[in-house]
Amino acid sequence: MDKFKNMLKPKPNPQQLLRDWQRKLRQECRNIERQIRDVQREEKSVQKAIREAAKRNDIGSAKALAKEIVMSRKAVNRLYENKAQLNSISMHLGESVAISRTVGHLSKSAEVMKLVNNLMKAPEMAATMQEFSKEMTKAGVIEEVVNDALDTALDSEDIEEETEEEVDKVLSEIAGETAAQLPEAVRKERVRVPAQRGSTSHEEEAIAEGADDEEELEEIRARLARVRS
Repeated sequence: MDKFKNMLKPKPNPQQLLRDWQRKLRQECRNIERQIRDVQREEKSVQKAIREAAKRNDIGSAKALAKEIVMSRKAVNRLYENKAQLNSISMHLGESVAISRTVGHLSKSAEVMKLVNNLMKAPEMAATMQEFSKEMTKAGVIEEVVNDALDTALDSEDIEEETEEEVDKVLSEIAGETAAQLPEAVRKERVRVPAQRGSTSHEEEAIAEGADDEEELEEIRARLARVRS
């Protein structure tokens, strides 16, 4: 009986489908904008932590935080790209609906197919675009999307070297004068090494300070990870 009712239920017209899709696309764009604002707001607190770490000669923590900023900025760039592609999908869907008024039905769009496929490769958009692709395939706008694995055949050493250069640029940008005044050996440090000399109380104080710094660093990393996801 339910199957019979579904057969009699009129299919949504192209204009209605377009309105529904564009509403969902606008919502996704707003979600992306909010995520970008969250990441950028969190970056300001990280910049402050970098300057403080540089002032106390803790270049290891400063570099670790600078790397987090590099990752966050790359995430923001990806989000902007995702938003641009969502807007392009909305535009091409509008064109498809306009054509449907002439031909009487929705035609397949190679551009929409390409954009949907690209967005499905973005981890943060995969689930949303999977749902979109099902609806658009059913409506005849695109063919069934095959989500190929993203090609990651890049040399890891080259990536690491590129990231290290970007980290140094961020460090120079945020704490340039302070970092520049440090000895070269200290600037190249990756992990802070506690002093071997000094009284027992000074050693305990340094260890406690280091533990606090490490906890703060992990807390900042966790916050950035949350806003990037």
